[in-house]
Amino acid sequence: MAIAFMRTVILYILIIAGVRLMGKRQVGELEPSELVVSLLIADLAAVPMQDFGIPLLTGIIPILVLLSMTMILSVLTMKFPSLRALLCGKPSIVVRDGRPDPREMRRNRLTVDELLEELRMNGYTDLTKIRYAILETNGQLSVLPYAAQQPPSAQQLNLRATDGGLPRVIISDGVLLQDNLTAAGYDTDWLNQQLRQHHVPSPAHVFLLTVDELGRVYFIPREVDV
Repeated sequence: MAIAFMRTVILYILIIAGVRLMGKRQVGELEPSELVVSLLIADLAAVPMQDFGIPLLTGIIPILVLLSMTMILSVLTMKFPSLRALLCGKPSIVVRDGRPDPREMRRNRLTVDELLEELRMNGYTDLTKIRYAILETNGQLSVLPYAAQQPPSAQQLNLRATDGGLPRVIISDGVLLQDNLTAAGYDTDWLNQQLRQHHVPSPAHVFLLTVDELGRVYFIPREVDV
C-alpha cells in the first residue's frame, strides 16, 4: 500500500510539473503538439501507477523525455516561425466580408452549424456584420466585426474615463487576506470601518471584498450562516 501511494504521488507531481511547463492553457486551447504530449504523458503515467511489476523509472524516463522535447520545440518554434506553422498549423479565415469561405471550412472540417454556433457564442447572429472570422490554431474562433459594428470607446465619445487598476481581493469567502490588505496600503482599522459600513460584524460574514487603486470597494456578504 505504501509503495502504491508513493508511486502515485511521484507521478502526480511529475505530471503537474509537466502541465505547468506547457503554460497556463485550458484543454480546449492546447496546440496540437501540446495536446499530443498531454495524452502521451497521461498514458505513460497510468501504466506504472497500476502495474507494480513495472519499474517506476520506466514511466518517469519517457515522461521526462517528452517534457524535454516540449521545451526544446517551444524554443525552436519561437526562433523559426516556419517550424511553428508546420507543427501547429496556420490560422484560417473562414468568414471574409460577411461571406463564409466554403473551401477553408472544408479544409478545417468545419460545418455551417458549427460556424454559426461559434459566432453565436461570440455574440453575433448576423454574418453581414462580420468582416473576418478567423479559426485560430488552438481551435478558437476570433471574430472581427466591421468598424461600424464595433462599440464606441470612451475616447471616441470624448468621455473622461478613470482606470482603477487591478482590484485586490481583501476577503475571499470569509477569509481575510492580510498580505493583500497590507499591499493595498490599508490596515485593520480601515477594514473594520468597511465592515461597519456594510453592517457585518466580521470578515467571516463577507463572501467577497475587493478594493482598487482608486479606493473603490466591491462588497458581497455571505448568504449562509457562519
